Amino acid sequence: MRANSMSNIKNCFLVFCASLLVARSCRGSKHISGHMEKPSFKHPTGRPCDGRLIPDFIAEYANLPLIPPYLQPGNNQFMEGENFESKGDRVLAENLQGMVISSEIQEHVQSGNHHFVNGVNFASSGAGALVETHQGWVINLSTQLSYFKNMKRQLGLQLGEAEAQKLLSTAVYMFSIGGNDYFEALTPMHSLLQFYSREEYVGLVIGNITTEIYKIGGRKFGLSTLIALGCLPSLRAVKQEQTGVSGCMDEATMFAKLHNTALSKALEELERQLEGFRYSNFDAYIAGGERINNPSKYGFKEVREACCGNGPYRSSTTCGQKGYQLCENASEYFFFDSAHPTESANNQFAKLMWSGNLDIVKPYNLKTLFEE
Repeated sequence: MRANSMSNIKNCFLVFCASLLVARSCRGSKHISGHMEKPSFKHPTGRPCDGRLIPDFIAEYANLPLIPPYLQPGNNQFMEGENFESKGDRVLAENLQGMVISSEIQEHVQSGNHHFVNGVNFASSGAGALVETHQGWVINLSTQLSYFKNMKRQLGLQLGEAEAQKLLSTAVYMFSIGGNDYFEALTPMHSLLQFYSREEYVGLVIGNITTEIYKIGGRKFGLSTLIALGCLPSLRAVKQEQTGVSGCMDEATMFAKLHNTALSKALEELERQLEGFRYSNFDAYIAGGERINNPSKYGFKEVREACCGNGPYRSSTTCGQKGYQLCENASEYFFFDSAHPTESANNQFAKLMWSGNLDIVKPYNLKTLFEE
């Protein structure tokens, strides 16, 4: 006998990603909370942001509750959505201890909503599409997928196999991954580029990013291109340190361009090959570039320097630690820390993902996928 029915479930939203969509980081930013006003969260969440992230907005638009992390203690039931994210996809060991989750998320998950309500977040911090990226420190995409398979088995026990399969086949699966693989490739200690051309390396990253979920039953996918990576505060600082010249790091941005072209081609090919495969590809490169090049048009005053951190461009990863600096008004900044957008930027991106036109998200926006 099935323990539950999915008759009241409107949508299912599952998120696999790195930092752009992460629900929390490996450590709670407890030092920041006294300085930053967060309209949605009254307590520090450990998120790499001053407030809401893209999945939070998308869940709201889809009339879903907040999607909490998978590794949250006691969170073993999920129905309406999952967040299989890794913050930058880095820390595995740290992720399993000392987690600081907002009280709003805890209350929602622990207040009797215990028949697979919101879902979870398979989070770490620093992950990439490749196992080698920050290996030993992250929950990589492969591990996130293994968690998803565990979830599928639990859903089968909870709902019955037929209804579990129906739920997963109508779900929307969001991916944003790849940036950390290219950060890794640009580090002096990285060796893979000795054996692969840049194009071949990008091909490895793109790989089978969604086909494994398709085999399990997923049919609707939301993806995003990479922004101009070289314009992140962290890589602006690297360029300035290495060359003495300010500006974006062209080599990093080149990886983003190669990735975005390869991703678009791969998605078009998958749509031709896989029956029922539908996708939404948000052009974060264009959207981010428009805001970096024309900040005042989009309500930003600062697009080069981060709101929180230290050093040149506030690019060091010290946000929330001793000696960090914090801006007065995060809503005026495009970047919250060395590599992650502010809530204001996330809000603008999420709106475009949800209901943007073909010039920024194609062949479908997320609203279309959720309403199918």
